[in-house]
Amino acid sequence: MKAHNKETQAQMTPRKALQFLQEGNDRFINNLKANRNLLEQANETRDGQWPFATILSCIDSRTSAELIFDQGLGDIFSVRIAGNIVNTDILGSMEFACKVAGSKLIVVLGHSKCGAVKGACDHVEMGNLTELLSKIQPSVYQEKETMDNRTSKNSEFVENVAEINVKRSVKNIIERSFVLEQMLEEGQIGIVGAMHDIESGKVIFYDDVMYIKDDLNPEFTVAALRH
Repeated sequence: MKAHNKETQAQMTPRKALQFLQEGNDRFINNLKANRNLLEQANETRDGQWPFATILSCIDSRTSAELIFDQGLGDIFSVRIAGNIVNTDILGSMEFACKVAGSKLIVVLGHSKCGAVKGACDHVEMGNLTELLSKIQPSVYQEKETMDNRTSKNSEFVENVAEINVKRSVKNIIERSFVLEQMLEEGQIGIVGAMHDIESGKVIFYDDVMYIKDDLNPEFTVAALRH
């Protein structure tokens, strides 16, 4: 499998980029990794890169976007931070990835049994981690289904918070980046939230935070998200 080039990236659409990632994850969970010569891909991309997607994921060692989506060198931008939270530097990186480098799809990827989410559920405070976990706290408070044992010992509570955190991050990207908001409105990029099950390897994409304006969804407007 060859690395993406300027032509293949130009032909990519947000919907097709999503399909590429879904197909890659299917290969991963079925242990059918595509045949790649990584040294050859390194040589093919020495003069430039044309990644078709940008993945914001956690630093968790079991959630490597290149692996779980079965992608090679030059295929995706991988943005990693504990708890897959959004901050100004990450927004700037995404703006570069999409507006400058041509990426067509942003994925906010959470994962099951997330340590950062557990820390937020337990209101952990430790050095600089305190500020990072504070960005997940709104998702903890937004979780209204769990009445008792709202701690990391309650796995259902943790997974509920992780899902809310992903969906909040998707909305934060749109609300905080005018550049990405405009690209989304014009159908140049798509944004979607997803969850990676670290036991099965399966990635589930959330339909209720899948924002792609194309022939399948021509009525989409960013303004509708604000209501």
